[in-house]
Amino acid sequence: MSSSSPRAALPTPTKAVPVSVPTPAKVVQAPLNLWESFMCGGLAGCGAVTISNIPETMKTRLQLQGELQRHDPTAPRVYKNVFDVFAKTWKNEGIRGLQRGLGPAYGYQILLNGSRLGFYEPIRRGLNKTIGRDPNEGFAPTALTAGAVTGCIGAGLGSPLFLVKARIQAYSPALPVGAQHYYKNSFDALRTILRSDGVLGLWRGVNTAFLRTAMGSSVQLPSYNMGKYYLTTKMGMKDDSFWTFLLASSLSGVCVCLAMQPADTALTRMYNQNTIKDPISGKVRGALYSSPFDCLWKTFKAEGIAGWYKGTTAHFLRITPHTICTLVFNELIMAEYKKLRG
Repeated sequence: MSSSSPRAALPTPTKAVPVSVPTPAKVVQAPLNLWESFMCGGLAGCGAVTISNIPETMKTRLQLQGELQRHDPTAPRVYKNVFDVFAKTWKNEGIRGLQRGLGPAYGYQILLNGSRLGFYEPIRRGLNKTIGRDPNEGFAPTALTAGAVTGCIGAGLGSPLFLVKARIQAYSPALPVGAQHYYKNSFDALRTILRSDGVLGLWRGVNTAFLRTAMGSSVQLPSYNMGKYYLTTKMGMKDDSFWTFLLASSLSGVCVCLAMQPADTALTRMYNQNTIKDPISGKVRGALYSSPFDCLWKTFKAEGIAGWYKGTTAHFLRITPHTICTLVFNELIMAEYKKLRG
């Protein structure tokens, strides 16, 4: 009789319980502080002005051509159009002539765009807080105000360098237009103006710079941010895409050009005019214009509306690539800086 021994009890298989591995929390970097934003904005402006300084020189000379003279289509002109300015300047002065004023333009861009791009977000967020709104909310009135305020800060700081830049760009030993000021270099220009016009002479015309920059700045970043918002939310483009930056900044460039052209013409003429000593007060003043509105009115009386828009094509060729490059470079520089910082 066979006896069967009890079979050894097999262990009951247990169901594997998935172990949840905690996902490491994404490190959120603190936003750039004021001076970090200022530095990134200034570098972006320097990169952009290297490209845009050539059309800026052409624009300056076109705006000064026929100053306060009634338009006569039969009268000979030094320059026919923006392309004629380029060809004649290249022929007579070479690349150095086309890039006149690049040195002070770098300094001006550091102060202007460092202020405009660096101070914009802190001021906009502060304005939102003041009126009881979310600091991160894109509210058009505070965005426009912040753009205008930061532009004026930058224009005030950089006004002496813009004065020097405008006069150096206007000077041509071969085909002069407008008042001509010869300086050996930027430092010689600052010394000469300081010696002849005093400290306040370095800021002569700064009220025109405020007007021009406020008009441009009030639309530059708001139009860029609104364009970027539309592209990302309505058209599904990526927030950090190069093409998003490019399209949004192209729209911004067009808006800036349209907004600031009359004030830009007044600025060039105010800065480039000769100065005289007033026989009654003894103060040094502009020989042609006393204020931006005086300049715009005299230009309108002598040259009509067209006088305000002299050099518009050159201005567009300057402002569009300059705005695109400034905003795109600013995004890329800030992204790389955050990587290095992080």
